[in-house]
Amino acid sequence: MKIAMLARNPKLYSHQRLKEAAEARGHSLEILNTLRCTVNIASHRPTITYNGETLTGFDAVIPRIGASITNYGLAVLRQFEMGGVWPLNESVAIGRSRDKLRSMQILAKHGIGLPLTAYANDPKQAEELVKAVNGPPVVIKLLEGTQGIGVVLAETAKGAASIIEAFRGANVNILVQEFIKEAGGADIRCLVVGGKVVAAMKRQGAEGEFRSNLHRGGSAQLIKITPEERSTAVRAAKHMGLNVCGVDLLRSNHGPVIMEVNSSPGLEGIENATGKDIAGQIIEFMEANAKAGRTKTKGKG
Repeated sequence: MKIAMLARNPKLYSHQRLKEAAEARGHSLEILNTLRCTVNIASHRPTITYNGETLTGFDAVIPRIGASITNYGLAVLRQFEMGGVWPLNESVAIGRSRDKLRSMQILAKHGIGLPLTAYANDPKQAEELVKAVNGPPVVIKLLEGTQGIGVVLAETAKGAASIIEAFRGANVNILVQEFIKEAGGADIRCLVVGGKVVAAMKRQGAEGEFRSNLHRGGSAQLIKITPEERSTAVRAAKHMGLNVCGVDLLRSNHGPVIMEVNSSPGLEGIENATGKDIAGQIIEFMEANAKAGRTKTKGKG
């Protein structure tokens, strides 16, 4: 196969591992800077140029689109899809996962465990939001934050009101969620590939830090997940429409609850913690499934 990867930093561990895994199995993989791709829109001739040359001959595309360029990255990915190139994750599914509110609504519709979550536009409803999630304390999140950025713990009702008013004053959309105290600053990252959990790790936040992200000083270790946790992760990936994703769970008193479904999960932490060749498993999945014109949505919204 000739594979394109949409990524801005070719040196990242995850990108290098996917390239190595693809080439080890006899495929070619070209890493394209997403922002250097130009979408050329013409009737019946969807093309993409890169550094002035038209891209042709790709069998599959791996989207590793950063949150800061989601809209442009999805436009480029849709153009690949409309040209018949098979995507590892489809544009529609990535768009869902990047919108925390939409993803929560989809998961709730299908009865998947979630922390109590509330959303409102008017900062004057701060008190109502806090009560709706049995707070304080409450967790306040930006709708489009990643890697723990834009996630704040408010320990009092007054503190929550101040944070909510500040975010809304800056015209930033937020969610308010219940704080799962029993999780103890730890979460579980399940890596799902092709409808199966291929690896799982427990991430523990640094001392005094309620966020468990490895980018924020957290630590990771191999963990054995329960059948219910496995089922929750697989169902979340299915209903989001993602072939490959990281599903972040918390162990609550009422079972596993999903914090986030990440459509571009990092591989370094989980490969190191579990010793598994996840990049190789992703390429194997692509070998079995990448066929021209197999995109379900073919670039539709």
